[in-house]
Amino acid sequence: MLEKLKEELVELNRELPKNNLVAWTSGNVSARDVDSGLMVIKPSGVPFDKLRAEDMVVLNMSGKVVEGHCKPSSDTWSHLYIYQHRADVNGIVHTHSRYATAFAAVGKSIPCVLTAIADEFGGPIPCGGFALIGDEAIGKVVLESIGRSPAVLLKNHGVFTIGKDAISAVKAAVMTEDVAATVWMALQIGKPDEIPAEQVESLHQRYTGVYGQ
Repeated sequence: MLEKLKEELVELNRELPKNNLVAWTSGNVSARDVDSGLMVIKPSGVPFDKLRAEDMVVLNMSGKVVEGHCKPSSDTWSHLYIYQHRADVNGIVHTHSRYATAFAAVGKSIPCVLTAIADEFGGPIPCGGFALIGDEAIGKVVLESIGRSPAVLLKNHGVFTIGKDAISAVKAAVMTEDVAATVWMALQIGKPDEIPAEQVESLHQRYTGVYGQ
């Protein structure tokens, strides 16, 4: 079932350690298959370099496992809640990447002080409130806080990113950590100026509507 999507998710999950976004077995990538409406997610506690397509877990939108011999990620209900309430989202990533999570640890958004932030996120990367793992609570905070950004920080926790597909969500996770590191470094030097809102909008529109092929 969904073999091509499972293979893709194995590779995308492995992008997390490659890009220094996770440690050991923390973090995960999921995807929703548009045709079937089923979700595929990383199994809980399996090292990224040991992942196989057959280890990926397939669930329906009610949270019932329809295929898989492993337990799904402990973040499964958070992912499901987001998919249930955002029809435009078909990929989700969760990480505890260092620099971005440092902002989350102190409950601060990442300010829009770089053109790269304006381009990719359309404004500051917001920080939502605290929620415990294990049920829908985190998913609710993500949707309450994320706005139009593809990324949100969760206070005292980490990062969630969303996308039209899993590749887009992984890209957003990589970019979140990249800009978080740069902003943290800038804050050691001084107080960076935020980009005015009208220029943020212009940059974001160019990036999303003109940039690339």
